[in-house]
Amino acid sequence: MAPTPDNLRSIEKYRRAARGYDSTTGPTWSIRMRCIELLELHAGDTVLDVGCGTGLSFEPLLERIGRNGLLIAFEQSPEMHAQAAQRAQRLRAKGWRIELQRASAEEVELPAHPDAALFHYVHDILRTPQALANLLAQLPPGTRLAVAGMKYFPWWLAPLNLLAWLKNLPYNVHAHELNRPWALLEQHLQGFTWKPTQGGMGYIGRGRVKGVDR
Repeated sequence: MAPTPDNLRSIEKYRRAARGYDSTTGPTWSIRMRCIELLELHAGDTVLDVGCGTGLSFEPLLERIGRNGLLIAFEQSPEMHAQAAQRAQRLRAKGWRIELQRASAEEVELPAHPDAALFHYVHDILRTPQALANLLAQLPPGTRLAVAGMKYFPWWLAPLNLLAWLKNLPYNVHAHELNRPWALLEQHLQGFTWKPTQGGMGYIGRGRVKGVDR
């Protein structure tokens, strides 16, 4: 499958951002950890890291699933994937199980059925129906999901929405789609709930893939 125009634009954005990406994530680290906790992982689980970037979530996910668990991850940016691959290699050498692919969300083929999936700051994936359709088709009913990202401020802080857009622009093709950015994903979930973060400029949520819980 050839990359879509949006894929190519995203790859170019992350080509520019990749080298210094990890140094920019400090302000959202606590949100990352909260999102991982919402997955309620157990020893032996299989967990999917959607659009894993440089692999910053690898260690905290692996700590929760243990050496009998499996971490599946994918990333389409060559530069971000290269950093994630280095991190995965170091972790595999210590006995952790990681399956890492360089692929877009539209084309990735998962090697196993996850028990849980992390969607941490993957805005463009959330706003791309084809990407969600491919991913959700491979997640069994009852799969636990946690999601976090940026959104527009509530209406009484609307003048600040220019700031939200500008912060989103360097990383996301659909940078302007910040009004309920989880809306497409929510259609596939049951029991979805969310809370604001970052003074209203962000959100964190959880739910399960529709169907009978496993």
